[in-house]
Amino acid sequence: MSTLMAGAMSVVLYSAHLSFPKEIKGLDYWAAGLILLALGAVLFSLRNSTSGQAIILLCANSTLIWGVGLAMIGTQKFYDRKPAWWLFHLVWASAMLGVGYWLVIQPHFAARVAVFSFLISIFYLNQVAMVWRYGERHFSTIFFGILMLLQTLVVLTRGLLAVFYGGAQVNLTSIGPFQSIYLAAGHFMVLLLAVSFKAVATRRLQTILERRSTLDPLTQVLNRRGFADIYAKEHALLRRESTAMTMLSIDLDYFKKINDCHGHATGDRVLVDVAAVIGKALRISDHVARFGGEEFIVLLPTTGLDRAHHIAERILLAVREPGRDGLPTYTVSIGIACQTSADEDLDGILMRADEALYSAKERGRNRIEIASMPLPPLRAVLA
Repeated sequence: MSTLMAGAMSVVLYSAHLSFPKEIKGLDYWAAGLILLALGAVLFSLRNSTSGQAIILLCANSTLIWGVGLAMIGTQKFYDRKPAWWLFHLVWASAMLGVGYWLVIQPHFAARVAVFSFLISIFYLNQVAMVWRYGERHFSTIFFGILMLLQTLVVLTRGLLAVFYGGAQVNLTSIGPFQSIYLAAGHFMVLLLAVSFKAVATRRLQTILERRSTLDPLTQVLNRRGFADIYAKEHALLRRESTAMTMLSIDLDYFKKINDCHGHATGDRVLVDVAAVIGKALRISDHVARFGGEEFIVLLPTTGLDRAHHIAERILLAVREPGRDGLPTYTVSIGIACQTSADEDLDGILMRADEALYSAKERGRNRIEIASMPLPPLRAVLA
């Protein structure tokens, strides 16, 4: 049954590998590892049905080590770590030498079990370390890490029992409490680990899709949807604490000329460069978005006009610097609008920032203009 489950999960993981974005790595290695684990179980079941028992046992042990090792490589690739192939081959070679010696030259069942258990636990411990250091603090990742740790403890316990109590305590063909626990873990842990790794990968997929829905694919800054969500949160803060926030409307000057003279590929590089320059001039609490074409919007929470004007000047000076990465020289125009009342909405402050931007364009571009404050609501005038 465990063999069939491992085979089925390998198909599930490989299907996910084919359909998930390329940023999610390691699923194919886990699928290959599960196939090898299933094959190793089949080889172990054939050890008494043929005269070449030693060869079958060596092949079975080798296949199991490869299966667990490939899962380790898959976990490392998933977390964007360099695959430790040197560790993979070192553990495999050491296990084959140890198992082969205690199987052929000086037969000793307990020694074989100890060697195999201690060496293969290195692969499990490596994955526990991966999850601990690089895993997201999310239920799916924590569950995966706990299962991997439990599997490590079970394997190490078998090795320790083999060292201190001999082969009788770890012989899986006999009946005993540890044998029952180990076999149950062997039957279900492979499936649980594969399912939990799939859950971790699905969580990564969800994060990627959420990020793609709120980020501009070219510049990797916020898009309109992502910016609207951020503005709603900052607007609620403004309403609660009666603070101010300021918006910058930034537009590239003569961007069509850049595309016509240098090509759209260069134009895209300029857009990426503008987004990077703006981002470097901002604080962690500030937000930048691309509103389509060559227009960028910056939201500066808890910021008045003086501070916003200083940031705008830094941006204006930074983009004037020539020769960055072989890009053509370009400039921007900036409109500034400050919001102090929670009665004004996103459309209102955007309209005022755009009006200031248009004024900067009309007055010669490559400059900053500040929007006038909005008129108070009619109800306030009547009061």
